[in-house]
Amino acid sequence: MNTTRVGIDLAKSVFEVAVSRTPGRVDERQRLARGRMHTFFAQHESAEIVMEACGSAHHWGRELEAMGHRVLLLHPGDVARYRDGNKTDRADAKALLEAARNEDIDRVPIKSVDQQALGALHRLREGYLRTRTARINALRGHLREFGVVISIGAKHVLPEARAALDRDVVPAYLRDALEELLVEIETLRAKAEGLRAELERLADRMPEAQWLMSVPGIGVLTATAFVAFVGDVRRFRSGRDFAAYLGLTPREHSSGFSRRLGSITKRGNTYVRMMLIHGARSALHAGKISKEPDNLRTWALAIERRSGHNVAAVALANKLARVCWRVWRDQRPFERRLAA
Repeated sequence: MNTTRVGIDLAKSVFEVAVSRTPGRVDERQRLARGRMHTFFAQHESAEIVMEACGSAHHWGRELEAMGHRVLLLHPGDVARYRDGNKTDRADAKALLEAARNEDIDRVPIKSVDQQALGALHRLREGYLRTRTARINALRGHLREFGVVISIGAKHVLPEARAALDRDVVPAYLRDALEELLVEIETLRAKAEGLRAELERLADRMPEAQWLMSVPGIGVLTATAFVAFVGDVRRFRSGRDFAAYLGLTPREHSSGFSRRLGSITKRGNTYVRMMLIHGARSALHAGKISKEPDNLRTWALAIERRSGHNVAAVALANKLARVCWRVWRDQRPFERRLAA
């Protein structure tokens, strides 16, 4: 049986490679330039390749699997616990080999090209929105210095700011700069809306997205984010495992007969968890105005009355994650049940 295991510390130009043929020992080290990676591993015997799930890891994972190697991706946080001494490329490569020996550490699945492209669309859109928010805050601050206070809400910014500039409340040389800022804000909004339209077009061709969008509070953005960042949902044994992966289960600090549960862990993908909680808030609002609320939202509204809106939103997000796991696994739409 071939027991060769290779740890690769990925980088932009130079890759540190540690080869272990005996568990717990590094038998060979290589420092490869990017151009030598393909040649080295094409000529290398079939091995188990271990890398951190970071930038370019999924690309190299696909490339190495095509050469006949078995690839394991590990979360960087799990690998860091096995690093001895200072953080160096050699220490990181050795830590990868040690972490791979622990079978309890969850492996990160290799993403397909389509998954990565879909995730890039989400990141680009989120980047446009963050930049737009920063520009809006800057505009608000500048105009406030001249006694102009803009109403709360992004939809009020452009019309009220243009009206203020038309009244010549700022010097002419500043007005030109602020008008350019208004154009930039509108351009960023248009770019974000364009990417959303592209995600809607892609979702129409994704059965997984259509199943997920049948769940209350799950729209195009959340459904496509699941497809992009989660991958194969069948790797989770249960809906609770899926909710824990998204960081929606309570922290636990227990000992002996004492069990303490705290706030949610906030592990996993921050963006997906944010989208799911926003969806839960939307579902809560829809439940309040609905004449025929379903069991799911009736349960969440009862929690809101007892514990407040934020607690109810996170609790419903946890429940929605479990529902999404079941819908996605069984490949069928959500069946809405009205409250008795």
